[in-house]
Amino acid sequence: MSKVSVVLVLYNSKKFIKLVFDAVLGQTHKDLEVIAVINADDGAKEILQQDYPQVTILDPGENLGFAGGNNLGIRNSSGEFIQLVNPDLILEPDYIEKILKAFNDPKVAAATGKLLRYDFEKNQKTNIIDSTGITISASGRARDRGQLEEDQGQYDYNLQPTTYNLIFGVSGAGPMYRRAALEKVKYCHPSSVTDVTSSPARGEDDLCEFFDEDFGSYWEDVDLSWRLNNAGFKNAYVPEAVAYHGRTAGQAKGGYLHLWHFIKHHQRISPRIRQLNYKNHILMYIKNAKYILHPAFILRELAMLMYVIIFETSTLKVIPELCRQVPKILKKRKWIYQ
Repeated sequence: MSKVSVVLVLYNSKKFIKLVFDAVLGQTHKDLEVIAVINADDGAKEILQQDYPQVTILDPGENLGFAGGNNLGIRNSSGEFIQLVNPDLILEPDYIEKILKAFNDPKVAAATGKLLRYDFEKNQKTNIIDSTGITISASGRARDRGQLEEDQGQYDYNLQPTTYNLIFGVSGAGPMYRRAALEKVKYCHPSSVTDVTSSPARGEDDLCEFFDEDFGSYWEDVDLSWRLNNAGFKNAYVPEAVAYHGRTAGQAKGGYLHLWHFIKHHQRISPRIRQLNYKNHILMYIKNAKYILHPAFILRELAMLMYVIIFETSTLKVIPELCRQVPKILKKRKWIYQ
């Protein structure tokens, strides 16, 4: 039986703990180690210590973001496979058992199950799709496939002779990764011996990242999926593995084709999330796309910039941060395409 390391990054997640951790610890696949990273603590750490002593707790004392928090959890794990679980994701009991089957193909590096929405206000499952994997267009626009659609099995095709479907990428809400593949695509920052030894708690592994920490949060999951594709690996969707996601932010119904819905949706999102979303999708494309100056990308970005100037001027505040990060991203791009 393969050992699976389950990593959960908690950010003021006390209200979700019982449902989420009971589901993780109730998995039919029993060879698990469960690691919780405390990015922000609203009492969650004490609950875990009292009610879930089998969980390993990592408390860095600061908010490392999605990327940094999961990197910390992965570095401190030992499983052959890594299962990430968002703090508002409830796994069906056989989720891990079923998703593992995709990894019988040695080229599969990452897999996701069928993620449906969970209504925490009513404390009930829904039949509304959250993600069946990530798709991407030539312009660099990435989407959670099927999000907000009613699940009628429309993405459950091609089950034979394999147990999975190939997709571009996996959402960061509930993916499983093959550790060996993560090791092949991780980026290690150039450093001197002084960098490593300046802190007694810092080692060489801390200078390497699986998720890109320049992103912080948002789009780092698509970035990792793209890197895995560029390295020749496969990303898989396993429709028989089901989980339910609360989802605090998602895509607008109808996307850009329904401008009013798009505007109203964005108005409900915090300014900082809008800024990270805008910055990181550009960084992701620059870092991974074969042709940076693809006409579809240029046209989309001009349209998005006009939208931001007219409707979201606060998002413009992130442009200096974006410009500062571009040189670092170009170095990472050079490493990818070396």
